[in-house]
Amino acid sequence: MRRYYEFALVVVLLGILAIVLTRALDEIGSRSEEAGVQLEVAAIRGQLLEVVAHRETFGGKLPASDNPIDWLDAKPLRDYRGALDEAPEDRSLWYFDRREKVLVYRFRDGHAARYRLNREAGRSDSPGVLAGVGLQRLEDRRQ
Repeated sequence: MRRYYEFALVVVLLGILAIVLTRALDEIGSRSEEAGVQLEVAAIRGQLLEVVAHRETFGGKLPASDNPIDWLDAKPLRDYRGALDEAPEDRSLWYFDRREKVLVYRFRDGHAARYRLNREAGRSDSPGVLAGVGLQRLEDRRQ
């Protein structure tokens, strides 16, 4: 009878350990997804600065679009679905929301990071802002 209690205790401990490990892996996955999004946004900001610097140096007009992806020659986003009127059902993807005029990344857990192209982003000595143009992160939303 004692062996059954020992076996039950081992099963319970392994179950608790599995739950803790699963939660830790989910947290690591969420953090790595956020880090990937931040890297992609940094690449977009760099390319936006290049477009603005070119215009500041050689003159001309900036693109009229509110979609920052339209400003770029090379599309840095792997899972970009384009400009949409409604949020897609899929997750782990980028899209431009035409109604709100924001670039959105929809995470696996359902919340969305939103970025707005700002043509009056404040001081030009701020990081990621040149001639008032920058990519501003808005408050995340649940979708």
